[in-house]
Amino acid sequence: MVELDLKPLGFIDLPKHTGLGGFDHAAIHAKSRRLYVAHTANDALDVICLQTGRYSHSISGLKGVAGALVSNERDLVFSSNRGEDTVGVFGINEEELLQKVSVGSRPNGLAYDPEKNILLVANVGIPERIDTYSLSLIDVLKREVVRTIPVPGRTRWAIFDSKTSSFYVNIGKPAQIVVVSIENMSAEIRMLEVPGEGPHGLDFDFESNRLFCACDGKQLITLDSGTGEVLSRAELSGSPDVIFFNSKLRHLYVAIGDPGVIDVFDTVTMKRAGTTSTEKGAHTIAFDAETHQVYAFLPESHRAAVYIDQRR
Repeated sequence: MVELDLKPLGFIDLPKHTGLGGFDHAAIHAKSRRLYVAHTANDALDVICLQTGRYSHSISGLKGVAGALVSNERDLVFSSNRGEDTVGVFGINEEELLQKVSVGSRPNGLAYDPEKNILLVANVGIPERIDTYSLSLIDVLKREVVRTIPVPGRTRWAIFDSKTSSFYVNIGKPAQIVVVSIENMSAEIRMLEVPGEGPHGLDFDFESNRLFCACDGKQLITLDSGTGEVLSRAELSGSPDVIFFNSKLRHLYVAIGDPGVIDVFDTVTMKRAGTTSTEKGAHTIAFDAETHQVYAFLPESHRAAVYIDQRR
């Protein structure tokens, strides 16, 4: 088996932490070649210019920012601000017009339907109050919540499938994936059972309709998105967080904060084919589909490590 380790290209220095926490979710806007990463410790989105490979600036005032998502179709950026129960929305070239929408308790995961212009927000909630576990659906044009959907447990990450107009949201416990299909603002909801402890990272193979679900119990579980059938299981190097699927190379990248690695999987065989060291605590990554580069955010050294998939 050929090792699929990622080749290191260097580092990008980022602002030092000013508070508790580190980095969280990140996303890339392809047309502007900008990377947005949630710098939770600084209540800000850090912006990296991918053309120069350097830190550009930060967008501040986003208390406890945990999630970042972009829409290439509509040139929008979204942030989930867990410390103030809001979501931030702004245009790629209109940062000064950032607006906040109040949502449920401790928002985290984000997924977006660009056709209906609906943003789904997965609210982590408060462990002592099961009534705070919820999903918020935002009409982005109106900048308002149009529906709140209760869920049975703490949410994790979320994704959107444009072919079926369905949102998928990981629930940590009970171990499930909530499926939300929207038609004329009427939501159909179903559950897929996940045979693993703590569904966390989530991504989707649109070609084969497979859900990749990385679980806290150190397992990568693949399910059929329609039937919920378990298609494969694989062991991980540790408890995972963010995952990204490279549809061109058929590789899956899994960020693992302890011990600080990225597991690389061949999604044809669903075998782990390589492991790349990052830094202890580096639980979040970004993926550039144009260049096949992977960015790992290093909380101890306040920088992003840049890698390239050598099988491009």
